[in-house]
Amino acid sequence: MTVQGVRVVALVKTVAYLGLEARSVEVQCQVAPGLPRFAIVGLPDKAVSESRERVQSALAAMGLALPPKRITINLSPADLPKDGSHYDLPIALALLAAMGVTDAEQLTEWMAVGELALDGRIVPSPGVLLAALHASEEEIGLICPAAQGAEAKWASGIPVLAAPDLVSLLNHLKGTQQLPEPSRGEVELPAPMADLKQVKGQETAKRALEIAAAGGHNLLMVGPPGAGKSLLASCLPGILPKLTPAEALEVSMVASVAGLLEGGRISRQRPFRAPHHSASMAALTGGGLKVKPGEVSLAHLGVLFLDELPEFQRAVLDSLRQPLETGSIDVARANAHVTFPARVQLVAAMNPCRCGHLGDPALACSRAPRCAADYQSKVSGPMLDRIDLHVEVDPVSAADMALPPPSEGSAEVAARVARARTIQTARAAETGARSNAQLAGEALEKYATPDDAGLALLMQAADSMRLSARGYTRMLRVARTIADMSGADRVGRIHIAEALSYRRQAPRA
Repeated sequence: MTVQGVRVVALVKTVAYLGLEARSVEVQCQVAPGLPRFAIVGLPDKAVSESRERVQSALAAMGLALPPKRITINLSPADLPKDGSHYDLPIALALLAAMGVTDAEQLTEWMAVGELALDGRIVPSPGVLLAALHASEEEIGLICPAAQGAEAKWASGIPVLAAPDLVSLLNHLKGTQQLPEPSRGEVELPAPMADLKQVKGQETAKRALEIAAAGGHNLLMVGPPGAGKSLLASCLPGILPKLTPAEALEVSMVASVAGLLEGGRISRQRPFRAPHHSASMAALTGGGLKVKPGEVSLAHLGVLFLDELPEFQRAVLDSLRQPLETGSIDVARANAHVTFPARVQLVAAMNPCRCGHLGDPALACSRAPRCAADYQSKVSGPMLDRIDLHVEVDPVSAADMALPPPSEGSAEVAARVARARTIQTARAAETGARSNAQLAGEALEKYATPDDAGLALLMQAADSMRLSARGYTRMLRVARTIADMSGADRVGRIHIAEALSYRRQAPRA
């Protein structure tokens, strides 16, 4: 098309990523008379600005030189910040169309994402699954790197053109070469996991782990070193129900934005993330110069395990308080404001005191029991109030380790968890809650209000334990899960009593 003697011939669609949202971006190319230059405008970041060099080198590898004219690339809308290397391919295609190398009209039927190597190869870039889903909404096709064609095919109903390099892509568009249609990525086989048969003793802790899995509740294990807290936590994914197809796609979208979705393989196993206690706030909640999801989002619909809980920086731990309640996290930075999902099940482990041997006269330090109060106070009360189940993990003796493995393992426990989750799934049609840990409002009152004997016990305990409104609500949710596990329609006194046994007690002074 020509405007006042200036030829504007190329419009190529692509996307900008804001959290798990993909926004449409139009790459506009103008080749006009004037002093030779190559400019990219539209709030590009450093990676996008450097696209000039990659595109120019890729075209040179094909034997093409830039015209000695004024080349302007505009990324519209111009007020939306653009970051990432996936703009390389749409910029190159817009420029090639403006040079008359390929048909500009044909490119209007496609959306393009991908990074360019200096030799013209199209290499992977994060977020292709989001781009494919957005292209499906726009009812157009997607051009992406060949290595990510399997990932893009998870967005059903759209044509996907997965090209290994620019030459193959141009030949395909001209009809002189046919690129194969990529096949959808495989469902990843479950990774080997720890089994509850490996845990000797610890019946109370195993019962609490089963309740946590059945209702999606947060769990805190307190015990001396070597008691098996980390082993118990690693057994949790093996007893949780598999992700539904919709949930698996949701989890894969987070992995795609983080660049962790390899080979287009989608897993039905729930995520299990265990960051080190030296993790920064940005690593845990998300952020950075180019905002990426943090550990709490990478564990979405799965388990976030925080070992050595008091060793985390207090500000880092407290940054999890909001996402634990809302199921999402807002990352606000000067150059970006994005929202990531963060519906996680928190499992934490800690020693009772710094030396770890509180209550053992032979091993405890000279400051016991005062050191327990000091050590446990490193975790704030509001943070602990968001943890539904608190369980003491007793030390394991050599005699316990010599016992034969328990007859019941993860498979048997997983079957009971699945039955409890089936009850909650049927209830979710009315409540909208995926698990009992999400019950709230009228749904909580309808399904978790105990009978008269249970209510009397709960009122007495709430007064003596000084439960907060949040603690009271979480007690009802745990009791509802215990009732589901026993097949009871109504929450009774016995369910309330067991739920109360898992509430946190103040450290001994």
